[in-house]
Amino acid sequence: MPNINELLEGHVTLEVECIDRLYLNGHLPSLATGGGLIRFLTEHLGKPIPSPALLGPITPSWVERVKRWASEEGIALIRFQHGERKDEVAQRRRPQRGVRDQVVFIGIAQEKAQTFSGRKEGSTFRYHRDKTVSVHHHYFYLDDEDFGPIFLKVCSYAPWSLKLCLNGHEWAQRPMEKQGVAFETLDKGFRSCAAPQKLQQTGERLGPEDSERLLRTWLERLPLPLSAKDREGGYDWQLSIGQMEVSLTQIFDRPQRGREFFEEVMRDNLDRGRPDRLPLIFDRRVTKATPGPFRTRVMQHGVHPSLHIQYKNFDLKPYFKEGRGRVPRAPSAIPRISK
Repeated sequence: MPNINELLEGHVTLEVECIDRLYLNGHLPSLATGGGLIRFLTEHLGKPIPSPALLGPITPSWVERVKRWASEEGIALIRFQHGERKDEVAQRRRPQRGVRDQVVFIGIAQEKAQTFSGRKEGSTFRYHRDKTVSVHHHYFYLDDEDFGPIFLKVCSYAPWSLKLCLNGHEWAQRPMEKQGVAFETLDKGFRSCAAPQKLQQTGERLGPEDSERLLRTWLERLPLPLSAKDREGGYDWQLSIGQMEVSLTQIFDRPQRGREFFEEVMRDNLDRGRPDRLPLIFDRRVTKATPGPFRTRVMQHGVHPSLHIQYKNFDLKPYFKEGRGRVPRAPSAIPRISK
């Protein structure tokens, strides 16, 4: 059997390394605590008593504004069914409404969220963010001029957290289109590109200032629980990274060569998830006290297997994509990088 280097040499037609999926959490620091909520109700809204009754009208009022706005703009409101894969719904609906730089549709899902519980103490109220409830979340599926397909998820209950999801490969496609560079797609990534070096340089440019600008653009355009006036008053969302996936895509000239390479990689790395082997990936000492889990799994998707090397929140996942591309993808939870 040829070794891995021999399988790669002269048979890779395109190699691209960049951010793949990026999940950004939007939180309101001014509403992170019960005291912050009290200041919001009294100082910002001007109410003498911070009663929980003041929060009651905010959610239905916002939900009604979203319905009215969607009707005026001709945007479909879709209620996700329990267990339904939202990505699959979005893939079906995006081609039906082929828009650029607009809202494609709005999805509604019942999901758990952490919110405040209020208790009366004497003549006032105290709040603790210790309550888990099942509430509506609105998914705004968008086509952004610069980022392509993205979605923004907004919780309908205080403190109105949000999540922004984007894809670095799709972000890189828009500059290629504008510059007239020919390319073929492979799922959300690339199968070929007339200017590989320019593509790699484009992928490397994606940074926190781009995601911050993306959020600000859509905060101004979408109906949200907090208005522009609220944001100016200090109740504004800040971004942190919930999960970032980085991938290295290698496209082979022949599917057979790629499959041989992937099978050899799997054979050589079946023990990579063991504690004594993980330092080769993470460059750290693993002892008996180091928390896990440590494991290697082989999973089958149709006729294509994928190899999962898992350690804590990290999952290194090499797989053979659409019979042409080898993609090692590494998602992990990372601290905040945006302001």
